[in-house]
Amino acid sequence: MKDDQQSDKETGGLNRTLLGKLIVVAVLMFGFAYALNPFYRQICEALGINVLTQKDGTVSADTNTQVDKTRDVTIEFDGNAQGPWRFRPVTHSMTVHPGELATVMYEVVNTQNREVSAQAIPSYAPQSAMPHFKKVECFCFKQQSLKPHEARQMPVVFFIDPALPRDVKTITLSYTFFEVGGLDKTASK
Repeated sequence: MKDDQQSDKETGGLNRTLLGKLIVVAVLMFGFAYALNPFYRQICEALGINVLTQKDGTVSADTNTQVDKTRDVTIEFDGNAQGPWRFRPVTHSMTVHPGELATVMYEVVNTQNREVSAQAIPSYAPQSAMPHFKKVECFCFKQQSLKPHEARQMPVVFFIDPALPRDVKTITLSYTFFEVGGLDKTASK
């Protein structure tokens, strides 16, 4: 029995020693990982790879190399309202270079004493321009809910694909803004 007790004491001592060593290893691993980040940054800066900012603190503005500055395309904007509101583009036309990012605003005003939900559907002229008119952000991507007498300006962020045929010099973007049926909350009460 004394041998068993002594064996248990030796095992317990070995376990405590092993636990201590494991704690030291875990602390060293954490310290190594913590020190690795600034070390990695210094190596990358010295080699000139993966540098996020320049040493003098100035960052040059990126330019879009996809912009075709050799030609201009005139974009005309139109708005049609099919419902209880006023809907129009704030700008009626603009000239852009293919590949250049542009923004136009449309304004809508709910003239009713009730909330309305609406959706805008785009159309393009000439029809061949449609696949080349690329919208990045547009109010037409989802339904719009307008409170009574609410006025809102909504952006369309777009660019014209440089693959647009050269004979297309003018594109008309027209939206028809119409009320979405069955979503009138006041009618269900």
